[in-house]
Amino acid sequence: MRYDVAIVGAGIAGASLAAEIAPHARVLLLEGEDRPGYHATGRSAAFWSESYGGPAIQPLTTASGPMLRPYLEPMGSVHIGRADEAGAIDAFLAEFEGTGVELRRVDPQAMIPGLRPEWTLGVLEPSCEYIDVGGLHGDQLAVAKRGGAELVTGAGVLAARRENGAWKIETRAGSFEADVLVDAAGAWADPVAEMAGVRPLGIRPYRRTIMQLKTDPAPAPGSPMVAHIGGSFYWKPEAGGRVWLSPHDEIETPPCDAQPEDIDVATAIDRFEHVVDWRVEKLEHKWAGLRTFAPDRLPVYGFDPHAPGFFWCAGQGGFGIQTAPAAAKLAAALLHVAPDPVVAGIDPARYAPERFNRG
Repeated sequence: MRYDVAIVGAGIAGASLAAEIAPHARVLLLEGEDRPGYHATGRSAAFWSESYGGPAIQPLTTASGPMLRPYLEPMGSVHIGRADEAGAIDAFLAEFEGTGVELRRVDPQAMIPGLRPEWTLGVLEPSCEYIDVGGLHGDQLAVAKRGGAELVTGAGVLAARRENGAWKIETRAGSFEADVLVDAAGAWADPVAEMAGVRPLGIRPYRRTIMQLKTDPAPAPGSPMVAHIGGSFYWKPEAGGRVWLSPHDEIETPPCDAQPEDIDVATAIDRFEHVVDWRVEKLEHKWAGLRTFAPDRLPVYGFDPHAPGFFWCAGQGGFGIQTAPAAAKLAAALLHVAPDPVVAGIDPARYAPERFNRG
């Protein structure tokens, strides 16, 4: 069978795109692992924050909000800093002035029990919400299946070539043929491109560490997420009175099954203990995932200008889940499959692969 579109990668990017276009095209979803979302999507402590990723990402995040509503849980976020970080606070507020994103100065001492006295600056982002990643991803795969998309797991790409106007794709699960090849392979986006004879964009994966802590006191019900304006930590309350903590690390690494390093775990806990006077009773769980960025840290959506029928859907960094619904609609429009007015006001040129001069 010849497919209209073959999507490599069944994480949130590939699954959302498949769900969007399956009713309009014959779609094949190729996943290298035995289950979708193993490397990044399934390890994400995701939240919907209109400020996360900066103003260039905000239009995709804001447009995705209504579509994510069934998967969101109110949380709020407080960005905190010390007195010497006033410039960073001012710059953060100025960056989003006029965007419609609600940000307001607050006293973090009044919002975070046990906050150490040197943390005097705060900005509240009340619209920030927790995302049920598992529910979202599972539903997108189900929608894609109902639309007629075929999911093949254990189908790591071995080679791909353009022949007679179609892509011949060799995988560990067999051979397939499609008019369009979509690279939604996350950390493996550049390697997949190279296997298809397409010049890579310089997309690189970075390890991010997360851990679950039992603390005394436990975070109060309804507590906000807390993030350092300087980008050295964030934590969010979890069910059962636990805390999910990250040192906000970005360690460049080859594409792999990322694992947490003890030094990164220790660094996160040390930073945490310098912010609040809570006692860490137990490190209950630790894990790591991969966040993948293009050189300019913006996602890449669009046909490669030098490779007919090769479409990039990659480089979503840490904001891939919160932008997935709008990104899928934007990619579908660029594929000329399913234009949608929801993204009509978003300029696709900002995310186009043409912005990289590769000769």
